[in-house]
Amino acid sequence: MSHIVRRAGEGDIPSLMKLLMQVNRVHHEGRPDLFKLTTKYTEDELRVIVKNEQTPVFVCVDEDSQVLGHGFCVLQRPKDSRLLEDHLTLYIDDICVDENSRGQKVGKEIYEHIVSYARQCGCYNLTLNVWNCNPGAIRFYESLGLVPYKIGMEQILK
Repeated sequence: MSHIVRRAGEGDIPSLMKLLMQVNRVHHEGRPDLFKLTTKYTEDELRVIVKNEQTPVFVCVDEDSQVLGHGFCVLQRPKDSRLLEDHLTLYIDDICVDENSRGQKVGKEIYEHIVSYARQCGCYNLTLNVWNCNPGAIRFYESLGLVPYKIGMEQILK
């Protein structure tokens, strides 16, 4: 089984929309008090995102060019910060593997491609956020060697 990870294009938008709904369903089921059951982006927003060099999106496809997973990224650099060092960071906004393709190392292939891309861009680090209600994602990222660098906390006031 051979997979290719490549930059997403406009033709991938229908598959990206399907994956965005899958990943949002996980968040909605874990935190229905916060997440609506919808997609993070519209098709029009995706057209802009996939064309923007600052927001690279990668897809993993099989030998039939079927999209098995995606990785949304954002290149970030602090602006005029008195506090933060001037490092280029690649923020991973989202990695999702299609429900039918899990267990095939698709997520790992996407992540390794993103790491390679970040190195080519001269990034100092990779960052991402993962919701506590998604323990499978936490285990996945830990298995890749990621470690917490900050923790978000809350107190619900209802």
